[in-house]
Amino acid sequence: MTSLSLIDVPKIPVGDALQDFFDWLTAHGGGFFDSVSNVVGSAVDGIVNLLEAPDPVVLALVFALTGWLLKGWRFAGVALLGLLLVISMGQWEAAMQTLGLVLVSTLVAVVIAIPTGVLAARKRWASAALRPVMDLMQTMPAFVWLVPVVTLFSIGVVPAVIATIIFALPPGVRLTELGIRNVDEEVVEAAHAFGSTPRQTLFGVQLPLALPTIMAGVNQVIMMSLSMAVISGLVGAEGLGGQVTTAISTLNLGLGFEAGISVVILAIYLDRVTAAISQGNGGRRRGLRIRRPRPPAPEQEDHEEHGGSGPEASPLDGSTPADSTPALQRSGT
Repeated sequence: MTSLSLIDVPKIPVGDALQDFFDWLTAHGGGFFDSVSNVVGSAVDGIVNLLEAPDPVVLALVFALTGWLLKGWRFAGVALLGLLLVISMGQWEAAMQTLGLVLVSTLVAVVIAIPTGVLAARKRWASAALRPVMDLMQTMPAFVWLVPVVTLFSIGVVPAVIATIIFALPPGVRLTELGIRNVDEEVVEAAHAFGSTPRQTLFGVQLPLALPTIMAGVNQVIMMSLSMAVISGLVGAEGLGGQVTTAISTLNLGLGFEAGISVVILAIYLDRVTAAISQGNGGRRRGLRIRRPRPPAPEQEDHEEHGGSGPEASPLDGSTPADSTPALQRSGT
């Protein structure tokens, strides 16, 4: 059944234009995309091989020790139990593959996000230009990003990494810009008054003071990378996302829950560790506050008004000056 419309709105072939654009990119940029695919694939494979080299229990102990150093023994104990549960469910190899994908995606996203956020904080035109781009990247459904990256990079872990970077980039840019903008203007002006260059002010004042907010952005990048890494199993990426995809296609309830619980344990561990790092840097941030001189005590002000000498200048021995003796006592009995 066709609906009737009083006004005939012409169709704009947005989809056809995008399809032609990606066909042109594939035809003329095949060598570039192959190079990117080789570099990204090698990076992910290298990190996964490094994570899978030691015994799973040994690596779980290393992760627990890291949690103990950053968060405390309670978190270390809970993290160790959770990681041992992942091992017992047979999901350790898939978890390490997902962790490798998340680490590469997060590293690339942070390297791009922090300089972009600094530029947006220092240049209003850059902030105005980036805002609609970040809105598009953040509000577009996650599944949509899988279509163009598969068109450019085929199926496998590489399109999963590229789609994850696109999806996880906006929080890093936004929170970096927010942290730089929220630095106290008096502190920046004080740095300029002491002769600091813009570069020295940025690296010596603004970035250290904005570090807790930036680390919150890094935390969000990691969480969104992990969520996208699970979805990326639909394009052939290995790991927990591949396990979830297999469970959906075969209606394997047990496998789906085991992979899901492993994702939850990995997400909680990464979230608490990055939050602990952010809180630790907050202590350094407090040490950067400007110390203003305290106002002098009232006794000191009176001492300075009277010239700091004479019997009225608060004698140290506690004796009463002669002039301050009441008149009745001086008249005698």
